[in-house]
Amino acid sequence: MARLAGASLAGTAIEFYDFFVYGTAAALVLGPLFFPTFSPLAGTLAAFGTFGAGFVARPLGSVLFGHLGDRRGRRPVLVISLLLTGASTVAVGCLPVYGSLGVAAPVLLLALRFLQGLGLGGEWGGAVLLTAEHAPPERRALWSCFPQVGPALGFLLANGIMLVLSASLSDAQFARWGWRVPFWAAGALALAGLWLRSSLAESPRFLEIDDHARVPLVEVVRYHGRLVLLAAGALAAGYAVFYAVTTWSLAYVTERLGVSRTVMLVCVMAAVAVHGALTPVMALLGDRYGRRFMCMAGCTACALWMLPMVALLATGEPLYMFLGILGALIAFVAMFGVIAAYLPELFEARVRCTGAAVGYNLGGVLGGALTPIVATALAGHGGRVPWGVGWYLTGMALLSLGCFALLPETRPVPVPAAEPAAG
Repeated sequence: MARLAGASLAGTAIEFYDFFVYGTAAALVLGPLFFPTFSPLAGTLAAFGTFGAGFVARPLGSVLFGHLGDRRGRRPVLVISLLLTGASTVAVGCLPVYGSLGVAAPVLLLALRFLQGLGLGGEWGGAVLLTAEHAPPERRALWSCFPQVGPALGFLLANGIMLVLSASLSDAQFARWGWRVPFWAAGALALAGLWLRSSLAESPRFLEIDDHARVPLVEVVRYHGRLVLLAAGALAAGYAVFYAVTTWSLAYVTERLGVSRTVMLVCVMAAVAVHGALTPVMALLGDRYGRRFMCMAGCTACALWMLPMVALLATGEPLYMFLGILGALIAFVAMFGVIAAYLPELFEARVRCTGAAVGYNLGGVLGGALTPIVATALAGHGGRVPWGVGWYLTGMALLSLGCFALLPETRPVPVPAAEPAAG
């Protein structure tokens, strides 16, 4: 289990590195480079629009790779999705900007971001199911949480490289070539991930299935459609909160408040490091008290914290900004620390890869794709404190809380020890 969890963690870290490095670049530099004829605000919105395209592609990726995972096994999904995401990320780093290629540059940027999302849409389902289906039931949330630590590590790696480049290069150097380096690094990371995953065994639960679904998506829609929609709505708040604090906030405090990008990246990275460390803790609580309980607690905390968070961000003070982001990510990880066990347990094994992945990635569309765009627009028409963003995130949290309330608990009931025979 330790080797399997480590390989899954490393793979998700690499794929989410690819995804996050684009989000950071969109917040800091892609607007002027690929949309130079727009105003600064419109350029940022356009860059976040291409960022959102990755989320739109993720449900399609979950359908394509979910079909492969339910028909041919979880293991092939991990290899193909990693290759697709890594190749498209490297290609972004090689793409000429608007000044060299004209309107074709943002069009190609959008296409490559779509391919990134396609690969990541398959990655999560394969990595989580391979771990969850090997894990003992009483510790399934704990072992399944390791792929969920991967996004935190990928974010830290992506932003760490961006931070070093931002601090060591001039603005002109960073805009000319520095932003490309993290995208090029994705190629080496993808090769390392393929090596780590080359020796993984197929899921034993998949091998036990005698009658595989012919068209998994059809079965999911016909028999589990309500469950998928509830799962998507339940996860939307987590995505909205995470991308508000890790993507939108970068653009807001650097463009509106004049905070240096180095300071803000340090604040966000420190909070994400704590979030990653707390993920196994939340998973252990999920094994003890239940998945649904932890998710509803996290949603409630999000609803209560969003307005204080935007007020702390608006101070522009590093300590207050860090505390605002940290509180949001602790609430977030209470939900997402147990999701890798919760979603697979909601679906039967024959359609689990498709059902869990589609629900997870539809939640990304609802919460992750639109949040940077909506938040940027709301912050652009308010005062110094973006209260509109706080209310938007609070509303998302309440929506997800209602969806979780309609979902069942799935934590396996412990089997009592047998009583000694009489006499």
